[in-house]
Amino acid sequence: MLDVTPTPLQRLLRERRPGYTLAAPFYLSPDVFEADMEIIFGQHWIYVGVEPDVPEAGDVMVVEIGKTSVAIVRDDDDGIRAFHNVCRHRGARLVHEEKSTVGNLVCRYHSWTYDLTGKLIHAEHMGPDFKKACHGLKPVHVRSLAGLLFICLADEPPADFDEMAERLGPYIEPHNVRETKVAFQKDIIEPGNWKLTMENNRECYHCGANHPELTVPLFAYGFGFAPEEMDEHDRAQAERYGCLLKTRHGEWEAEGLPSKEIDELDTMITGFRTERLPLDGEGESHTLDTRAACKKLLGNFTSAKLGGLSVWTQPNSWHHFLGDHIVTFSVLPLDAERSLLRTKWLVHKDAVEGVDYDLANLTGVWEATNDQDSELVGICQQGVASPAYEPGPYSPHTEMLVEKFCNWYVGRMAAHLGR
Repeated sequence: MLDVTPTPLQRLLRERRPGYTLAAPFYLSPDVFEADMEIIFGQHWIYVGVEPDVPEAGDVMVVEIGKTSVAIVRDDDDGIRAFHNVCRHRGARLVHEEKSTVGNLVCRYHSWTYDLTGKLIHAEHMGPDFKKACHGLKPVHVRSLAGLLFICLADEPPADFDEMAERLGPYIEPHNVRETKVAFQKDIIEPGNWKLTMENNRECYHCGANHPELTVPLFAYGFGFAPEEMDEHDRAQAERYGCLLKTRHGEWEAEGLPSKEIDELDTMITGFRTERLPLDGEGESHTLDTRAACKKLLGNFTSAKLGGLSVWTQPNSWHHFLGDHIVTFSVLPLDAERSLLRTKWLVHKDAVEGVDYDLANLTGVWEATNDQDSELVGICQQGVASPAYEPGPYSPHTEMLVEKFCNWYVGRMAAHLGR
């Protein structure tokens, strides 16, 4: 008879209680982590950077996803390609720095040389029967969504990327990502499972008590609240936010800036969500004085008072598009209990540091917030490792997006493994 006994992971997926946090092995087990890398990060579109990471022909960016190293290059025709960062001779790593500029891709071991299309163009001493055409670099699927770069390691990537791009593109395009530059990048090793990092991002329930810098420009009300539990002051603030949201959406839409919510976080294979949200104070940017951090605005904007366009993609990214700059975040798992959080701050490509923007002011709010979140992820990782841990309930008012992340994750894992 065919053995239909479920695996431990299949049992965990079947037993997951909707509306509650995941069971401890999802955050702790090396076996679950390996399944995550194979199924989630090996089969789905993963956000890895922006077109300005490789602005000119010959520019290369290397991204590590588990054991897989991917080289993303801009070719001589201004196209963006991605390849497995592995020489086809004896497997040596080709590109060793995260960022570099090359004429061709040359393996330093035996000097096998590839052009920027991945074609092998030089390999000495291989004999008359050797066919260079059969030994080009192995390609990786790469797509740009209005300047945001996604790769997929699967042979056949999910087919719904085009739908995501068609619907998100009009929201992002006015910010003109392709005409920006990376002003600063910061990597943090968070002491927690990648899912804890993502869950922490998908709610602002914790913001008031933990993010004094972020809650200066950002309304936590934009991420849900329970009105029946508010005091008079908080109700007044929530009402002010609701009126501001309705007014600003009308104004922005009239100006040709799509702003209303689209939410497909757990209804598509390539899940996503977006909404343009008003900011507090002067309403210009994610800064402590809520004013624009960069004098040179993005795209064709003539005012920075455009709120903040929030974009989320499953499984590993979130983004904030302001009138004066952009902040992008990606999460890449390192092992079951550590994750890399990579943050990039983008400004107009012609903006000059010290003239158009002050770097400390540009990055201050999110550097502080990332450090605070990293600590929170760490204490959650410690907690789920306790024998006393059991899944707890999500708030139906403020943790809806966390539940959607978990729904998406469990659904994608179950679809691959079968329940």
